[in-house]
Amino acid sequence: MSRFLAALALTFVPALSLSAADWPQFLGLNRDNSTTEPVAPWEGTLKPVWTKPVGEAHSSPVVAGGVVYAFYQPKGKNADALAAFDAKTGDLKWEKSYDRPEFKPLFGNGPRGTPSVSGDKVFTYGGTGVLASWDAKTGETDWKVDALKEFNAKNLFFGTSASPLVAGDKVVALVGGKGAGIVALDAKTGKTAWKATDDPSSYASPTIINEQIVALTGSHVRGVGLDGKPLWEVPFKDKLNESSTTPLSAGGLIFASSVTAGSITVKVADNKAEKVWENKALTCYFSTPVVVGEYLYMVNGMASLTNASITLRCVELKTGKVAWEKKNVGKYHAAILRCGPAGKETLLMLDDNGFLSLFEANSKEFKELARSKVCGTTWAHPALVDGKLYLRDEKELFCFDLNGKK
Repeated sequence: MSRFLAALALTFVPALSLSAADWPQFLGLNRDNSTTEPVAPWEGTLKPVWTKPVGEAHSSPVVAGGVVYAFYQPKGKNADALAAFDAKTGDLKWEKSYDRPEFKPLFGNGPRGTPSVSGDKVFTYGGTGVLASWDAKTGETDWKVDALKEFNAKNLFFGTSASPLVAGDKVVALVGGKGAGIVALDAKTGKTAWKATDDPSSYASPTIINEQIVALTGSHVRGVGLDGKPLWEVPFKDKLNESSTTPLSAGGLIFASSVTAGSITVKVADNKAEKVWENKALTCYFSTPVVVGEYLYMVNGMASLTNASITLRCVELKTGKVAWEKKNVGKYHAAILRCGPAGKETLLMLDDNGFLSLFEANSKEFKELARSKVCGTTWAHPALVDGKLYLRDEKELFCFDLNGKK
């Protein structure tokens, strides 16, 4: 399955001059939280290879061609900035920015959406709805489109958060305008290629599954052709309009989840979708689960301003039944990565208190293999490339060596 998805990802991003080890977009090469790189247990406290100050953001770092890209709000400015760092040394290669209106949402300033690297371009989607193309080598912007203004759409309460998806020569984004729920722009020019659906936007990033764009919008889980033609849909609405997780493909099913509606799996055949199971207790806030074999490993929680707590669960993919759970693994969020080849996987988890843990992909019980405090409070997802783990907290960008080699 992972080899098929890797091939599929490269099929629909033909300009992507990346190695299999790169982490060029949100949730990795296949946008499924996975890498074939193994991670062994470490001893003691992990120390960073390098650290660099960055501006505010929940946007995650991405890595391509030996460069780490970070997207954030520069200190003291109403702007979105993109910076490039040498992956080995952390040396700043360049930092560029564009001005945009002031936007101060709850739970931190700066962009939420993670950049996508394709060939010699980096695409970003800022919290005020600006889609932009940047030169990966120089940081100069090729084009910018105020998508909310262009397609007459309203911003979300916490700001636009979905990461842009590169599909061939198009950049796809959730916008939420009438007739423009999902929009594709020409990657070279920024001109509108197609627009589809009346769905309101969500915080969830779209992905590619079985040669279709699959998105969790503000009202549906739906599939759209690469040409923008709506193919299938299943109603799935979060009561708080806070759907934030990326749909997953596993075992012939498509999985989706939100913080109030719980989780569902959908089977699609001949562009007809059928709900297989639903479990309202499996409430994923903004942590996308991972799949190992016949099981989902997910972080469940609630949207609460008091006594917030999340639970790690192992869930049967075919039924939605909980195999085991471990409570209080964080407050609102923990990012999970599946690491290693098939049959030898381990799972990395970075919780929002800044602890990194490694545990077995074990459907019988939770078994922790290593744990270390690595950063401050964070909602960003880490990236693993060539044994190096790149992550950020509210103030800094970090590189850790999980292979023990400098």
